[in-house]
Amino acid sequence: MLLARAAREAVFAIAGLKWQDLREIAGRHLPRADLLRRLVPILLIAFAAVTFTGFVFQIVKDKRTAIDAGRHQLMLLADVAALNLKGQSLGADSDWQSALTASLPKGALRDGRTVLLAGPEGNIQARAPIDGVQGTNLLTVLGPQQPLTILGVDAGVLRLTLPDGSDAIATVRDIPANGAQLAFIQPVEATLSKWRDDAILEVTLLVCMGLVLALLAGGLWYLAPAIGQESKRECDDIWSGELTDALPGCGLWRWNLARGHVRWSTPMYRLLGLEPNDSAMPFRVVSQVLHPDDNLLGEIDRQLREHTSGFDECFRLRHKAGHWVRLRLRGHITRSFDTREPCLTGIAVLADQEAATGSPDANARLRDAVETISEAFVLWDNQNQLVMCNSKYQQFHGLPDEIVRPGSPYDEVIAAATEPIVSKRVAVTGKEDDNSRTYEAQIEDGRWLHINERRTRDGGYVSVGTDITVLKESQQRLAESEQQLKASVAELSLSRRELEQQKQQLADLAEKYATERNRAEAANRAKSEFLANISHELRTPLNAVIGFSEVMQQALFGPLGHPKYQEYSRDIYASGAYLLEVINDILDMSKIEAGRMSLDIGKVDVGDIVADSMKVVSQTAAERGITLERHGPAHLNLEADRRAIKQVCLNLLSNAVKFTRDGGSVDVHLSRVRGQVKIAIKDSGIGIPETDIAKLGRPFEQVENQFSKSHQGSGLGLAISRALVELHGGSLKITSREGQGTTVTCLLPLHAVVDEAPLARSA
Repeated sequence: MLLARAAREAVFAIAGLKWQDLREIAGRHLPRADLLRRLVPILLIAFAAVTFTGFVFQIVKDKRTAIDAGRHQLMLLADVAALNLKGQSLGADSDWQSALTASLPKGALRDGRTVLLAGPEGNIQARAPIDGVQGTNLLTVLGPQQPLTILGVDAGVLRLTLPDGSDAIATVRDIPANGAQLAFIQPVEATLSKWRDDAILEVTLLVCMGLVLALLAGGLWYLAPAIGQESKRECDDIWSGELTDALPGCGLWRWNLARGHVRWSTPMYRLLGLEPNDSAMPFRVVSQVLHPDDNLLGEIDRQLREHTSGFDECFRLRHKAGHWVRLRLRGHITRSFDTREPCLTGIAVLADQEAATGSPDANARLRDAVETISEAFVLWDNQNQLVMCNSKYQQFHGLPDEIVRPGSPYDEVIAAATEPIVSKRVAVTGKEDDNSRTYEAQIEDGRWLHINERRTRDGGYVSVGTDITVLKESQQRLAESEQQLKASVAELSLSRRELEQQKQQLADLAEKYATERNRAEAANRAKSEFLANISHELRTPLNAVIGFSEVMQQALFGPLGHPKYQEYSRDIYASGAYLLEVINDILDMSKIEAGRMSLDIGKVDVGDIVADSMKVVSQTAAERGITLERHGPAHLNLEADRRAIKQVCLNLLSNAVKFTRDGGSVDVHLSRVRGQVKIAIKDSGIGIPETDIAKLGRPFEQVENQFSKSHQGSGLGLAISRALVELHGGSLKITSREGQGTTVTCLLPLHAVVDEAPLARSA
């Protein structure tokens, strides 16, 4: 190690490089390093606090953004699926699961999403995936207090807790054509999965960065004092015997200019024929052997005033034998590490034998030191002739051994190169002056060199080249990664703008839908009010027509004369009674639609109501040979409006008898099922096509066929019956097969739950 440092010192001295300047810089910055060492903990804590605060805010913001994105995506998927289901007819025997699967857009079930399709009563008919959120009723899954099943799309996307305790976001869409509801549910944990992965990565990077900073701080804390100690040890090694043995013909000087103390190496004493002395001596001892004409102190003062660090002077000293010895002292003026006092450190050689100051062994050691360095090294004299180079320089430029001999001209060396030396040159900013320059060069095979050239004092120059190919490749990969990142950011920005445009379009569609819905509701209210008013106006004269036709039919004031008058009066009475029934139905429907229908809730016996209703239609059934049968308990109590329940039973029984062929049968089943009263009226009539079942229950809707065209009817019976059942909090369901008959099932709660707007849900 000491021999390598001695060879390095000699190389810098011969080349004129300022090795002492490097040590001076190290010494000058030691106090600052000590201050930095004290500030490192404070700066590190402040940086960690700011970084952690920003990190926490970023994590919270990213979490909120992830939840908002999940809500937006869930809303879009629900809108698309609801649009796909609008055109499908869902009945009792429909494949609800297939319809749900066909309506789902691509990717609808990702991120743990579950889709539920419920019927008009809220019972779940299909789900995707099959093993998704469990439950039989939509209210049971979403909870009875949430507004999703009532408001539908107006409720948006809500965050709620599922029956199993998990946190989720959900939205519901109404399917008006089928009376069904479509629910999309996504666990919050799945919504935040990508955010959680990103957060773990960011935390890992933050911890790694903290560890790196801690290591750097530890290095500054513990290694700053070691730098000064190492530099001081290297300075002391100058005077070791190993270095003086490596340079036997050179005398080393260490001159403290502030105190006037001079220290010589052993070879310096031998040059003057004196006995070596390891201790420092005052300058007056040197001045006693200095030639009177040589003003060494004056030259030192001049260079100190001019702030010149380099020193190169010739002077004469008296030999012990009495003759004068001409010496050349070359060195640098530096500052002490501890006291900051100016010191001259240099090498003194015989002025007339300067070219041969070193022995062959010393020159061999110097060449070995140059050969072992990892950089390409070359030294040229002031005649542009080669002094020395190492094998790395020879390999870089493909030079043969015979051309790299000392004394070879520069032009011959360049001409002997097997390839152009430089194909691309990039100057390093701020690294060039009159005596030195630094640049990066790319040779023809693609390798990059960092070259530092410096002019020596005798007019030559030294060049050191370092292979930085790996560094350049890393910089290129970094630049390519940066370009890819910018392209990705631009693509994400474009996608975000497209999503914002789609969001605005959906908002416009929603606004138009709300406007049209308000118009439709206003038109529906106007229609209901018009029908109510016109029905009142018609019922007044109609009562007179019915009354007078009844008087004429019974001939209260005497015979009418011709028998045809009796037949005509019966026809007038029957037509008036039918018209009055239609008007009453219209009035009831208008009240229900306007929300003015009130119920008189009380305890009623459904068995008695069913029995009375069957008596009313029994005569018509008997005339056509239709069998009426009743099944179930004779008495079954519940809370309801007696008049409304009887009207429902009469309407359903009348329709069953009306659309049953002669000789058929009508069965009434009365039972209690899970806290509800079930009234099922089954006939063996003409049946209803599956595609037309959805029409039934709407005001003025009738299924036209050859049989139904022969029967009068306003088409309001089923609509009124459904509305009255739903006013009680129940439901009405129709199942039928064409040619085999129809079954109408009413489910009424034992304890009435009055629904103020049954038609709003079925509209």
